[in-house]
Amino acid sequence: MSESVLRIVWIYPDLLSTYGDRGNLLILARRAAIRGIPVETYQVRSDQAMPSTADIYLIGGGEDGPQALASQRLISDGGLHRAVNQGAAVLAICAGYQLFGHSFFAKGEKCPGLGLLDLHSDRGETRAVGELRGDIDPRLGLPPLSGFENHGGRTHLGPGVAPLARVTAGIGNDGQTEGAWHGKILGTYSHGPALARNPAIADLLLRWAIGADSLAPVDDTWPDKLRAERLAAAGA
Repeated sequence: MSESVLRIVWIYPDLLSTYGDRGNLLILARRAAIRGIPVETYQVRSDQAMPSTADIYLIGGGEDGPQALASQRLISDGGLHRAVNQGAAVLAICAGYQLFGHSFFAKGEKCPGLGLLDLHSDRGETRAVGELRGDIDPRLGLPPLSGFENHGGRTHLGPGVAPLARVTAGIGNDGQTEGAWHGKILGTYSHGPALARNPAIADLLLRWAIGADSLAPVDDTWPDKLRAERLAAAGA
């Protein structure tokens, strides 16, 4: 954690912010503050330099054009690459998840990604829309993934990453796996917002950022009610 303050960056909200993905920023900041962890949040627009010294970076979903522009600007800027190389934690959602790979398709054209995750994305024959559920990689020690997906992509994982989850409802990457992770980077197609439905993922990011094995418990009565409702809707 930088000095004594947890610094959280929301990447390019002017380009990538759909389905309430801003909620991930609010939830992380709230769950840190409840535990007495000082927090500073930054919303970095696409015409601003990307800071490289924050602790957690969040990137959301978006349409093809903004996705391609975001990738171009992040590659040119280089700040996010420096942050990851310095050990920052990342949560990448949907279009943001795709652009973390080697390549993705936008408006029918293959676009270069950031190359921060060993994967590539192309277009599926059908659009994936609806509830998404999966069993998260047991090495992460988290309960099942819950989310809402709405995307036309299919993501293919290379040997340098592991699936975030094995799909039990929905499509995710390809109907078998969902998302990916490597080091302190998590990628997923889960909206909802993702951290509203999966507070344990929020706490994992916080633990990574502050270097803690555990966090003080918080009252998750309402998040648990939401999870139960949405997991039931997905057939859990």
